[in-house]
Amino acid sequence: MSSQMPSRPEPCDTPWRVAVVASLYNPLWVDGLVSHFEAELREVCPHAKIQLHRVPGSFELPLAVELLAAGGSVDAIAAFGVLLNGETAHATLVAQAITDALLQSSLRHRLPVLHEVLLVQGEAQAVARCLESDLNRGTEAARAAIRMLRTVETLRLPHSTSHA
Repeated sequence: MSSQMPSRPEPCDTPWRVAVVASLYNPLWVDGLVSHFEAELREVCPHAKIQLHRVPGSFELPLAVELLAAGGSVDAIAAFGVLLNGETAHATLVAQAITDALLQSSLRHRLPVLHEVLLVQGEAQAVARCLESDLNRGTEAARAAIRMLRTVETLRLPHSTSHA
């Protein structure tokens, strides 16, 4: 786990449209991520429009993300879920499938997709990453979303084609 939180980005007035897709499974931890994400996004970009969508579990996140991305009505999407690593490979397999699918949606639609589906080793890790403020992955995702939205906006600006 990273021991330092990225710094808070500069404030912005852009009314970015950000979708949050969150698993209903492990609600205490997922809700902690979502609430920290929303609070940080509103603090830095108070004009951002946040829409929340719930899905049954983490495995269902990629479909909702893909549908939102294909719809073209959002500027970024944050996906939140918490998987507890157990005695079988199930959580690892689910985490890998989610990771691959979220990356493909992001690339296919040229849209920032923030991957905050955490594969944790136990409740202590979940509490540290989802509920506490020091290294909260929801806060970190909001900061990454703002930076990616700015980067994508800059990269999409038309480049000068004038020749001397």
